[in-house]
Amino acid sequence: MDVQDAQREVRFVYIGGFWGQLVSSVIWLVSATLGTWVSPRASILTVVIGGFFIFPLTHMLLRFSPRRASVSTENPFTSLGMQIAFVLPLSMLLLVPVGLYRLNWFFPALMVLVGAHYLPFATLYGMRMFLFLAGILIVTGVVIAVYFAETFCLGSWIGGLALFVFAWIGRSIATGEAST
Repeated sequence: MDVQDAQREVRFVYIGGFWGQLVSSVIWLVSATLGTWVSPRASILTVVIGGFFIFPLTHMLLRFSPRRASVSTENPFTSLGMQIAFVLPLSMLLLVPVGLYRLNWFFPALMVLVGAHYLPFATLYGMRMFLFLAGILIVTGVVIAVYFAETFCLGSWIGGLALFVFAWIGRSIATGEAST
């Protein structure tokens, strides 16, 4: 299987990353809601604990869809997907000292980590869209940390909305390609 065929299969099976990003956006937006109206602690716990359920929920939603829920064993990107999946939880350990130093930097720092996490998705899916998503998350995270650090939830709202919008963009790209 060549690279373009492998990427096409990943785009088709995972619908351009639709379900994963949609699940992520819901978790981020619930976290933003809790951070705005309940407490920063509830917000942080929601996004961290909820993050561990992104893959199982995505896989469950894929199983309910009429297409297959995983790529073929011949696809060389199977291991890349697994490696990408482990990068974010391991790098999230950096959020502990960031949050202890300045609590309002938690979500901007998470935006930078999630943005960096999305960079290899451009290769995995063969979709430049992920470079734009990564850039938006990284740049916005830095801007919020530098210029809007007095707010706790701004990053969670923007991150959740960006993930939601790009879920639908990815779905549109993947389904448009599949129909041709």
